[in-house]
Amino acid sequence: MQIIKADHRSNIRKAPLPNSNIDEVCSVCLEAAASPNGDVSMKTPSLWMIAAVCCVAPASVAHARSAYDGSWDLAFVTQRGSCDPSYNFTVNVSDGIVTHPNLVRFKGYVAKSGSVHASVTVHDKFASGTGRFFSASGRGIWSGRAGSERCSGYWTAQRN
Repeated sequence: MQIIKADHRSNIRKAPLPNSNIDEVCSVCLEAAASPNGDVSMKTPSLWMIAAVCCVAPASVAHARSAYDGSWDLAFVTQRGSCDPSYNFTVNVSDGIVTHPNLVRFKGYVAKSGSVHASVTVHDKFASGTGRFFSASGRGIWSGRAGSERCSGYWTAQRN
């Protein structure tokens, strides 16, 4: 990691924090802790504490991958109501956030425990579900509506 000499004391609240390189984030924080003449000094312990937190916090966030990250095939089965008998599609999990490339109104989250919560709206159809992911599979329940019809059922998941 490089130590940057600052021409002046940076305002850490306005310092840009790049999110792609932890070394760059640490450099920005160390610049903020530098004395007015540019020397990094132990004379400002509170600024050193801020710089240390800046270096440690992004490191933990940058490596905060979810155990469930990756592609998952989902199968939804209707047990009650007159919705379509089944729905199948693939979602992606990244850092615990569940996304689908073609569904704009889709929100989902997987907790560290594997607990899943998701909802989707497509035209006049809405569904939400809960359940649990395991290392390579998952299952849960869902309920929703299609127009004025109420529907519910279960879902299963397989990691790709």
